Amino acid sequence: MNIVITGGAGFLGARLARTLLAQGGFRLNSAAAQPIRSVLLVDRAPAPADLAADARVRSLVGDLNDLLAPGPQGVPAIPTGTDVVYHLAAAVSGECEADFDLGMRSNLAATEALLSACRALGTQPTVVFTSSLAVFGLVHDQPALPPPDVITDLTLPTPQTSYGIQKFIGEQLMADYTRKGFIRGRSVRLMTVSVRPGKPNGAASSFFSGMVREPLAGVRGACPVTPDTLVALASPGNTIAGLVRIGQTSDAEWGPRTALNMPALVTTVGDMAKALGTVAGQAATDLIDWTPDENIRRIVKSWPGRVESARARGLGLTSDPDFETIVRDYIRENPQAITLALPKA
Repeated sequence: MNIVITGGAGFLGARLARTLLAQGGFRLNSAAAQPIRSVLLVDRAPAPADLAADARVRSLVGDLNDLLAPGPQGVPAIPTGTDVVYHLAAAVSGECEADFDLGMRSNLAATEALLSACRALGTQPTVVFTSSLAVFGLVHDQPALPPPDVITDLTLPTPQTSYGIQKFIGEQLMADYTRKGFIRGRSVRLMTVSVRPGKPNGAASSFFSGMVREPLAGVRGACPVTPDTLVALASPGNTIAGLVRIGQTSDAEWGPRTALNMPALVTTVGDMAKALGTVAGQAATDLIDWTPDENIRRIVKSWPGRVESARARGLGLTSDPDFETIVRDYIRENPQAITLALPKA
């Protein structure tokens, strides 16, 4: 079994690779599990040291568009013998609003090039495409297009950001390549992933991690929206477990070619802060700066908060039980990042 992960040196890509390698085998389209022979990590950055040390791992460093370009400059980012592709590489929401051309190149052109390369294999590889809830842009000022109370797998996407539009186009490309028999497509709409370790990124949703991660590190964390803001979340571990399961679904299990919503923990920003206080004490919540940012508020307000995931649940996937559990998992998995004195259990 040969697997390619674009964005493989990033947080989710590297965690997915570690999970797959620890699992050792992969069950493709209802067949018996086969040993994982190779995992190719394609990214602008090299593979983390622990992954690079695994004999099954190869790293391909460069811009995905350049790596997939035809001619002598192109290299096999999707090499012959590839069975599964996890396409995680993307420019994030805030970046795409600030730089339209970056989003079109990273999220649209790169996805088209990747699907073309998968088609050229002639072996119908399984392709898992990570889309986003941003395809469901909520319109709050147009009475003719009222926002739905709950987003389901069948809700019509109405993206309100460049990022959301690019992801929705990617979903449609995936569906058509699947319809034509070029690939076995699996498009999944990820929830906001929290809590992410490391440094903030350019996503408008970055604060959903920062308002927890930074206080636990003993520094101030900004929250640019009001406490009553709804959010649909998933922990890193739950997100990766879902991606692994999705990659192994049979055509019969998967069903329609359309994208599905991953399971969501629906909560509010205020309740996230309360959960942080329950786990880490008042000293942690005192480090949250409630500093309004209209640009971020506008983007986040367009994202749905109430989400149902019937198809994912039919595959056995579930949401995280509560945000307090997510905070505790982050502390357990990242002890080196915790400098705040925590209350004794």
